Amino acid sequence: MNIGIVIGSHRLDSQSRKVGLYLEEQIQKMGAETWLHDLAHDPLPLWDENLGSGEGQWAFLPDLVQQLQQSDGFVIVCPEWHGMATSALKNFFLLCGIQSGLAHKPALITAVSGGDGGAYVVSELRASSYKNNRLCYIPEQLVVRNVGKVFNADPRENDPEAHTYFVDRADYSLKLLLAYSEALGDVRSRDVVDLEGYPNGM
Repeated sequence: MNIGIVIGSHRLDSQSRKVGLYLEEQIQKMGAETWLHDLAHDPLPLWDENLGSGEGQWAFLPDLVQQLQQSDGFVIVCPEWHGMATSALKNFFLLCGIQSGLAHKPALITAVSGGDGGAYVVSELRASSYKNNRLCYIPEQLVVRNVGKVFNADPRENDPEAHTYFVDRADYSLKLLLAYSEALGDVRSRDVVDLEGYPNGM
């Protein structure tokens, strides 16, 4: 089992990265392999019409696609900025077309907020990020509110009640993601997926 983690913040030392690294560690403890792409540390060029050329700024793309194709599921971590998902993450989905390796694989949305927000990210990603790449968001989501008070390496920086709640909720969500990852592998192995005949979602 291989789970890819995509961190959508533009900040190098972001709270989203902190959350993503915590979730990666927990996934590994559950026996799955992981890889992580932080869009702040390894930004992607903005989409343009030369995307499919594999040349110039797009020379990296085959390696990223290979990682996506080898993954069984994903964790998408994104902060809520101005009530929106970040432009870096939206660009990631623009670059990930039908052959990118996302199709019919489960993903856990993990929204991050410094306050009591985060719900708008969930709504936006469920509405507009999966259509053509066929990514399957699982029904469960993780909305990490007041993120500065949880998942910190120094326990003195954590709010005990909130930290315990989010640790338990994250554990529950990740176990579901792994179960969906196994189940959807069976769907992909059957002769029912036709991405060539139906390359775009309706």
